[in-house]
Amino acid sequence: QVQLVESGGGLVQAGGSLRLSCAFAKIDFSMYTMAWYRQAPGKQRELVAGIFSGGNTQYEDSVKGRFTISRDNAKNTVYLQMNSLKPEDTAVYLCNANRGYDLWGQGTQVTVSS
Repeated sequence: QVQLVESGGGLVQAGGSLRLSCAFAKIDFSMYTMAWYRQAPGKQRELVAGIFSGGNTQYEDSVKGRFTISRDNAKNTVYLQMNSLKPEDTAVYLCNANRGYDLWGQGTQVTVSS
């Protein structure tokens, strides 16, 4: 079973930074669109950032200028660098891989204290 394994979550103070990683052991990793979603308690899952196979990126408006998504195809890994974190960024962050179908990781908790 192919798995996406997230890491890098934790507790940070407002204004701090975290870097999330998602390792995806798939030989054709470079062909997948990779994305980070988040889900806060009582809220719907939302797309935070995505990166296409060609390297183009997209971001949810509230994280533009603060978060950066990147991928290392040699390491089969996608990253989410999160700077200037705010309490409202608190959520479970989930890695997604898409190539016509969705694959999901288990999620990693990010908690930002005020």
